[in-house]
Amino acid sequence: VQLQASGGGQVQAGGSLRLSCAASGRSFSNGVMGWFRQAPGKDREFVAVTWRDGRGYYADSVKGRFTVSRDKAKNMVYLQMNSLEPEDTAVYYCAADSRIILSSIWNWRNYGYWGQGTQVTVSS
Repeated sequence: VQLQASGGGQVQAGGSLRLSCAASGRSFSNGVMGWFRQAPGKDREFVAVTWRDGRGYYADSVKGRFTVSRDKAKNMVYLQMNSLEPEDTAVYYCAADSRIILSSIWNWRNYGYWGQGTQVTVSS
């Protein structure tokens, strides 16, 4: 199973980026897919995920600015990031799991599959 993330880059504050993650080797159509991030010296933190019914769950810090979406037919998940802030600078990882329960989606340790990470840098 592989998750391949893409779309990172460097933007100025207030700008936008769209991340994509393609899963191969296993279907996550009935599972959970989403995004975490890790800044230097910090623990990996929850950003946003899509639940099995397609509903999005967001960290408070990104609500209203980021939108997570999925294409189940393509086995892909996306993260549209608007109004980016320097505090959003981090390596962004896509994650997936087929057996995770809703109360556990916030903790990165509960996900079994990970992409390689893509760097997002927001300058002020």
